[in-house]
Amino acid sequence: MRRLPPLSALRAFEAAARHGSFKGAAGELAVTPTAISHQIRSLEEHTGLTLFERRVRKVVLTEAGVQLYPVLRDGFDALEAVLERLLQSKKRTQVTISATNAFTVKWLVPRVANFRKQHPDIDLQLHASDEAVDLGASSVDIAIRYGLGPYPGLRAEPMFTDEFAPLANPNLGVRGPKDLSGFPLIHFEWKRKDPLNPTWQSWFAKAGLPWSSDHGELRFSDEGHAIQAAVAGQGVALLSLALVADELAAGHLVQPFGPKLDGFTYHLVTKPNGSPNSGVGAAADWLRTEARACSMAMHRSSVNPMTRQNRDAGKGKTPN
Repeated sequence: MRRLPPLSALRAFEAAARHGSFKGAAGELAVTPTAISHQIRSLEEHTGLTLFERRVRKVVLTEAGVQLYPVLRDGFDALEAVLERLLQSKKRTQVTISATNAFTVKWLVPRVANFRKQHPDIDLQLHASDEAVDLGASSVDIAIRYGLGPYPGLRAEPMFTDEFAPLANPNLGVRGPKDLSGFPLIHFEWKRKDPLNPTWQSWFAKAGLPWSSDHGELRFSDEGHAIQAAVAGQGVALLSLALVADELAAGHLVQPFGPKLDGFTYHLVTKPNGSPNSGVGAAADWLRTEARACSMAMHRSSVNPMTRQNRDAGKGKTPN
């Protein structure tokens, strides 16, 4: 247990030592010089040390006072700095957005820089979880839900509907469905069981091709890992076009052929009665803008890849 002198006495001593007078300390602490004198005397009695030499119109630190003063000065300075930092942090607006792990890493994180440019005074907190959070019982302000809806008791608006297509590293040289037999098909585990989940089996059915378990397979429990495996050229993956937009733009992945499968819809979900957080509206508007841009990008890529390849081949270009 610490046996420290009263804080008021320590403050009085530190101020008096800094000003070199009881009067200066009294002015800073909004008390009388007599009160400062009493506090110093109390501190000296508590410690058994003489801390000041009392002279006419000024006080001078004793050897003991010289040793004690910098310790208190630095301690009070450090305390002030920490409190100031905490107060500044408290003053900044924070908005917490929850989304799945894959959506957070592949869609939200690459776009955070745009938000910071528009709103440098708002701090985003990204909560990544494949489990739906309870908005009413958590500090989350906005949730991105992936599904058909509705979401009872919450305000929900659609952002965009996802699309899935076969994607591969261009170095694999995959050109058409017949090439699939030469490469492992990359699968990932859907966290929820739904017959509408886009899967390789459903893609083969839409393409009018027989499904066979003879295809080599590479399975992952996480969608993000499946994306990385496709980029690394470990096989052909049926992936979300929204989540691999950067890889497609950079040429790390290509969509050599169709058809596409519709995925579910991403919804922007907030609490029904709004939020006292003034930054939630700004974050929601930013998400809407980014969602519109993403939807337009997917629409531009909706040209049948096989048609585009044939067109490019006719112009003497090598298909992607």
